[in-house]
Amino acid sequence: MTTADTPPPPDLAALRRRLADFAAARRWEPYHTPKNLAAALSVEASELLEIFQWLTPEESLRVLDEPGSAHRVRDEVADVLAYLLQFCEVLGIDPLAALDAKITRNEARFPVPGSGAEAGGDGGAAKR
Repeated sequence: MTTADTPPPPDLAALRRRLADFAAARRWEPYHTPKNLAAALSVEASELLEIFQWLTPEESLRVLDEPGSAHRVRDEVADVLAYLLQFCEVLGIDPLAALDAKITRNEARFPVPGSGAEAGGDGGAAKR
């Protein structure tokens, strides 16, 4: 939601282009291989996890209430997303199409309990 004082958020294509331009201007393309980007994505996801490592479930729900931890969480989320988008760019993956297809597969694999479409007795809980 935007207001008169807030510009609309950038779209995914614009962010992907900015990331590509940022890397190109610094001549980083030779290092942006799928292997390197997957490794960097894993490192950044681990840094996000580190923020929550010793928190209780209740504390983790309130992590954005404290400005310092909120800033760290937002930065790590941005890092994870940036590396994921760069990874998709290098491999030619449309991340929204990939997500849409995955949700469709999961809807078939994990039907709504009580819908009569469940295959296993646990509704796929062991695989989540």
